[in-house]
Amino acid sequence: MNRTAAGHVVSAGGALSAAPASTEGLIVRRTIAPALAAAAIAVFALAGCTSGGSAGGYSAGSSPSASASASQGGNASTSNDLGTATTSLGTVVVDDKGLTVYVFDNDTANSGKSSCTGACLNAWPPVTSSSATPSVSGVTGKVGTIATPSGKHQITLNGLPLYTYSGDGTKGDVNGQGVQGIWWAVSPSGDKVTGSSKSGY
Repeated sequence: MNRTAAGHVVSAGGALSAAPASTEGLIVRRTIAPALAAAAIAVFALAGCTSGGSAGGYSAGSSPSASASASQGGNASTSNDLGTATTSLGTVVVDDKGLTVYVFDNDTANSGKSSCTGACLNAWPPVTSSSATPSVSGVTGKVGTIATPSGKHQITLNGLPLYTYSGDGTKGDVNGQGVQGIWWAVSPSGDKVTGSSKSGY
């Protein structure tokens, strides 16, 4: 029996047949196969932890920073009932939506009531608070409340009820300033801000 260069065996009768696989080749294959199987199992196990399960205390698809942001957003503090803002009239008092507030010359300070009733309230809604002790920022005048006919707390500044104007559509508007010569924006100290008169109700 003779072995050719290509690894075939030539029998005594001249027939050509494949040589048996070497022992070394069998050992290599038997060693590599289990290792590959183990590696595949590890990959599938890792994929299961990251795609379908829960890791690090938060659900898949969300990140720790996203969860923290949602929590912080839910605990965000509400705005103050009164604050201040810079307008074309200077620094004035604004409500919790940033709208300019006004006082009414027909009101009497510390009277405990408002002279704006009926149709007047449609144009000049009262500035109200959910509390009898409104929260303020930047306002130095004396802040208080009076009861509205509906039982709400209308905020007062230096004893005068406060209102917004229906003609103001956004922050910084002062369209109610000087209307009929009896409606005025208010400074942080509670003094009315005088300015040009505007026609209309």
